[in-house]
Amino acid sequence: MHTAQKSAKNDEKKAFRGFNRKEREAMIVGYAPLVKHIAGRMAMRIPSSISFDELISAGCLGLIDAIDRFDPTKEVDLKTYAAYRIKGAILDELRSMDWYSRSMRKKIQQIEKALSAVESREGRPAEDWEVAKEIGMELDDYCKLLSNIHGIGLFSLDEYIKDEDNDTLTKKSFQERVLSEDDPAQNVVNNEMRKYLAEAVKTLSEKEQMVVSFYYFEDLTLKEIGHILDLTESRICQIHTLALIKLRSRLKGYHRA
Repeated sequence: MHTAQKSAKNDEKKAFRGFNRKEREAMIVGYAPLVKHIAGRMAMRIPSSISFDELISAGCLGLIDAIDRFDPTKEVDLKTYAAYRIKGAILDELRSMDWYSRSMRKKIQQIEKALSAVESREGRPAEDWEVAKEIGMELDDYCKLLSNIHGIGLFSLDEYIKDEDNDTLTKKSFQERVLSEDDPAQNVVNNEMRKYLAEAVKTLSEKEQMVVSFYYFEDLTLKEIGHILDLTESRICQIHTLALIKLRSRLKGYHRA
């Protein structure tokens, strides 16, 4: 791009003061299919008991928020920004439902403790049978438990990050903290989080790393990942759940730092 073109583009961005009412309405209508697409993809990963209309409704609020807050000086196009806001709004709605029962949360904690114990003792990523033995379960029952944990709720990296006082007014999803460009002063913190997450991912097994990469960065469904790795969707579901339990446990160290 020539200097004159760059200058004109920069002047245009500096002059941007938001969309007028007519433009705003046109944007909402124009990007409505994006809401349906994202909601449809996410619906594949959650229990069928959750209404698709609820996902669409939450996604629309995310789209409107994206349009109202869009700033072209951030060097991010509106479609990309809207996609993150839409997905974030749907995740917020799903989290508010709080699907996990107290007993299921306790089982997740048991797995976290077992993983920590085995990996500290062996000095390597834990095998399924080792974790099952540590918990005192048969391997088949342990694998079923992983599937149940995944099936009950949207267990993802987008867990809320809260401050030490657990102030719900300041909570923000992990993905929002990593990807947000809203506050330039926050970029240093975001970069630290990216590095910490990258290091945490390296501690996973090779298959777990691949599943996390395909699921979060390539936006593939568990079924699609299964085709690539030549594994059943059920097995990918188990690997995904275990990887996230491990990462969530690792990321607790970041929050305490």
